[in-house]
Amino acid sequence: MFLLGAFIDDNGYPTLLTEENNLRIRRETQEKPRRAVVAAVQLPNVTDIEFEASLTELRELAKTLGFEVMRTFTQKRSGFDSTGYLGAGKREEIHQFVNNEFGAAKWMETEHTAAPEAGHIDVILVDHEISPTQARNLEKEIGCEVMDRTMVILEIFHRNARSPAARAQVEIARLGYMAPRLREMAKLAGPQGRQRSGVGGRGAGESHTELDRRKIRDRIAELQLEIVAMDAERQTQRARRQERRGLACVTLVGYTNAGKSTLMRALTGSEVLVANKLFATLDTTVRALHPESVPRVLVSDTVGFIKNLPHGLVASFKSTLDEALDASLLLHVIDASDPGFERQLEVTNEVLDEIGAQDVPRIRIFNKIDHVGDSVAQAECEAALRAKYPSCIVMSARRAEDIAKLHKAIVAFFQQDLVEDELFLPWSAQQLRSKIYESCKVLEERADGEGAFFRVRGEPTVVKGLREQFAQAR
Repeated sequence: MFLLGAFIDDNGYPTLLTEENNLRIRRETQEKPRRAVVAAVQLPNVTDIEFEASLTELRELAKTLGFEVMRTFTQKRSGFDSTGYLGAGKREEIHQFVNNEFGAAKWMETEHTAAPEAGHIDVILVDHEISPTQARNLEKEIGCEVMDRTMVILEIFHRNARSPAARAQVEIARLGYMAPRLREMAKLAGPQGRQRSGVGGRGAGESHTELDRRKIRDRIAELQLEIVAMDAERQTQRARRQERRGLACVTLVGYTNAGKSTLMRALTGSEVLVANKLFATLDTTVRALHPESVPRVLVSDTVGFIKNLPHGLVASFKSTLDEALDASLLLHVIDASDPGFERQLEVTNEVLDEIGAQDVPRIRIFNKIDHVGDSVAQAECEAALRAKYPSCIVMSARRAEDIAKLHKAIVAFFQQDLVEDELFLPWSAQQLRSKIYESCKVLEERADGEGAFFRVRGEPTVVKGLREQFAQAR
């Protein structure tokens, strides 16, 4: 059974969610449009720019999940209300809106659009991670489902995970998130969710909540063992690949929706998923740099970063982000057209520091310069970026000339430690000729009566190995 989380079943019990139940619920909810409102509290230490950027990000996350955000409610407070996150007055205002108690006239006055159907707001999205008690009280008082920021991200990760490793990692994070919330779900369910006699696998006096918690602990332990086995296999495969090919590795990192997948496609000529959605890519994709170079370079894409990424997901996606640790060079992709790119840059740096990749060499790539405006605006933006980040590359992944320049910069990075030397291959060992062209850049080739001479550029260890092999072939 593939466990996903928990829900209140038809009998009012908090029950673990299986893949089959999840598909059924998703089909039912997709039969009608899903509408949402966003709610957020601005604390004193959060600037207006940061606050609005976070709200915009949550609205984009909601769009990725298929929600239509009807309205955003905000409130400035010195701290979160311990009862229901928002203050009592703001909760009442949202309740009136959700239940269409404002009236069509006021709705038209505030939103300049048609009034929503009564009771047709499906969920309130909260721009923070809130406690189970706050979520329960908010849901009871407002009258619709509540999803905090962490739950939204977890659901997106679950929908987009494809590989067994990614699915297992997401499931652990989802179960860890749900475990402390089962008690509040039982309270919402009423007396049915409380202690009952031992039947159907429950011990004497064991409640549905306690049974589900035990199932969660057992499932997490099982998944952790599976991930350990998958990590060991992945490390073995990676070691064999690097030993066999001696490849240089580049990893794309950056904020989600910064254009990493588009850049990956342009650099490698591969058909990778490109979508204008947050977290469109979760599983690591690895392709060879095209046109191929010496040394041969592998390019890998990773999951995008985001502000306030749940720590459970940072930990569970450690194996995915390990690609950044194994890389010889990081390409830090930043959306130049986003006014909040500096905050995004900081988030990426923080996550890289958290996984221990702070010392890996990197190139800052300001992508989407073509989205900034006209040619004058683009020139001004590029000049400002180069002044503040002197070694950066400002480009568009959709322009062939920009991709060519980036390709040249990547190759130059890996060729800076190469050596030039001359190799001699006797006519009796010409079957080894292909190895020279596979592992080195041949600068010049000449021949005499005894064999062929190759002027090559390559990695010191590779050139030394070829020399020793050719000497034995004489």
